Amino acid sequence: MSLTTPGGTPGTRPAREWPAFAEPEDVERIEAVPLAERDLPATTYEILVRAAEQWPDRVAVSVMPDAARWAEAVDVTYAELLATTAQVANVLRSRGVTPTTPVGILSPNCLGLVPAVLGAQAAGVAVPLNGGLSPQHLATLIERSGVEQLVVASPDLDEAVWAKVTELARGATLRRVYVLDPTDGTRTARASLDGVDVEYLLDAARAEAPAFDDPHTADDIAAVFHTGGTTGIPKLAAHTHANQVTDAWLIAADSEADADEEATVLAALPLFHVNALHVTMLAPMLKGQQAVWAGPLGYRDLALYGQIWKIVEHFRIAAMSAVPTVYAVLSHCPVDADISSLRFAVVGASALPQAVRTSFEEHTGVPLLEGYGLTEGTCASARSFASHPRPGSVGKRLPYQPMRVVEVADDGTWTDVPEGGVGTLLIGGPTVFAGYVTGRTADGFVLDHLGKVRDGWLDTGDLARLEDGFVYLTGRVKDLIIRGGHNIDPAAVEAALLAHPAVADAAAVGRPDPRAGEVPVAYVTLKPGTTSTEAELEAFVADSDLEAAAKPKTVTILEALPVTDVGKPYKLALRADAAGRALGGALADLPGVTGVEGVVGDGSVRVVVHVDATADPVAVRRRLDEYAVASEVVER
Repeated sequence: MSLTTPGGTPGTRPAREWPAFAEPEDVERIEAVPLAERDLPATTYEILVRAAEQWPDRVAVSVMPDAARWAEAVDVTYAELLATTAQVANVLRSRGVTPTTPVGILSPNCLGLVPAVLGAQAAGVAVPLNGGLSPQHLATLIERSGVEQLVVASPDLDEAVWAKVTELARGATLRRVYVLDPTDGTRTARASLDGVDVEYLLDAARAEAPAFDDPHTADDIAAVFHTGGTTGIPKLAAHTHANQVTDAWLIAADSEADADEEATVLAALPLFHVNALHVTMLAPMLKGQQAVWAGPLGYRDLALYGQIWKIVEHFRIAAMSAVPTVYAVLSHCPVDADISSLRFAVVGASALPQAVRTSFEEHTGVPLLEGYGLTEGTCASARSFASHPRPGSVGKRLPYQPMRVVEVADDGTWTDVPEGGVGTLLIGGPTVFAGYVTGRTADGFVLDHLGKVRDGWLDTGDLARLEDGFVYLTGRVKDLIIRGGHNIDPAAVEAALLAHPAVADAAAVGRPDPRAGEVPVAYVTLKPGTTSTEAELEAFVADSDLEAAAKPKTVTILEALPVTDVGKPYKLALRADAAGRALGGALADLPGVTGVEGVVGDGSVRVVVHVDATADPVAVRRRLDEYAVASEVVER
């Protein structure tokens, strides 16, 4: 299977100059030149146009059918990718897509997905969706974003996704579905849906012209990303083309990645996530680099870990990006190939345990560089430097992205915190998102920042301190444990537990308490080959230097800490578990209570109490009301 070759030889365009960006001091030097003078592409489609003009025959993407068949990866040049993206955009335009039309994308990574995403952003607005979400959540996101046309995985590519599409098609919203085949072209039967027009996207694209006139401006909406989560309905954050181009340019400006202009990047995160789009798709395109896409499952493919170092050697991978859990696994994968091309590995999305850093770097000799960002900030807002390590920091702010730390008063007013003080981290500049989608009109999306942005400053919800522009995260504002009015930073509790030689990872949350409101409890995982008990860990942390109020009441050992589908810690699930345990204990002596469970819904925790006919509902409610947590009683 191959993509369509363009019907002409692209022209040439003078190369743009890149600023030196290898040291922390370069941030301020880069900012001395106004961003408007940087000659950035106006849109994401223009990124691809420029790349195809300058490097038409260079490989843009190599896509594996799956990790086990990495040697069968399909190569696509920049000229071929531009032509196919243009054809996809023309298909969408001919089917009624306008610059403000949302086009949903529900597919794992495959050969057709890159031109599908870029083509959707060129013709309309891309709305990437996580196939791991429930059909109910997907239906809500589709309805909220106004999606009527949806790019999906075929049954041969992802049976589970196709089953959800079949269920979604029974609703009244979808009217057209475009299907993507697996990378190897397998098609056992033609997909169809009752009441919905279905066509194979790349088949339809071959009949279109390999050129497209991009109607968008830099300020138009390029994509809408859901903000993550596995329970509750995520918000939909809108990015402009300027948001995406600027952030991708700042990522690509990293001079440390350019030992070779044709450096290759490993891409194994799902394209519904902003990291995959910006770090491993748009940023490499700005420099004409090659991205190697590791099959539909990416880092979730167990076969990848047995082949990872051979893949690095074969493709001469220079950089990769993943979450801490991936590097924890890679630390135990024997290095059975020449990985000298791998200059560094980027880690983000969640805090990096020191044990993981040490283990990975000692095992591979490859430095782990932390980064920081969030969907509402487009993607990346801070980066680390291999030559200037700052232990404990996630990196220095990126150019043109000013940062502040403020104390938020009860009335919502902000007061700047002195250098080195802890407070709520704010980000300004051109990567601050356009707003959350709250509705649609005939002219496009209705957007509202919902209080997240004030006077151009994005409230990240993260607690941090700033030192010389370097960011030191200390926790999430909403994750603060408030014990009798005393604020407890969960990061301090977690650090105390991580000092135990058997603890691999730790998470501290608040457990409802009738007297203190909340008390800290902790959950941990153990390192392979080690043993410990909950009582031993509780004694260990009780003997630590933590202040008395912060010492956790209990420590629970789990096989794995809950994370979202993109690897971010999911503390809501732990808070729900803690609440269920607390109220379960409080109700244990009441007759008729048959079960108590903590659940998460719409981003909040509540406790569901199951009772039978012998229960005294007044007594149950009286006991529940002693706790500051939402609850409901269900008779069964």
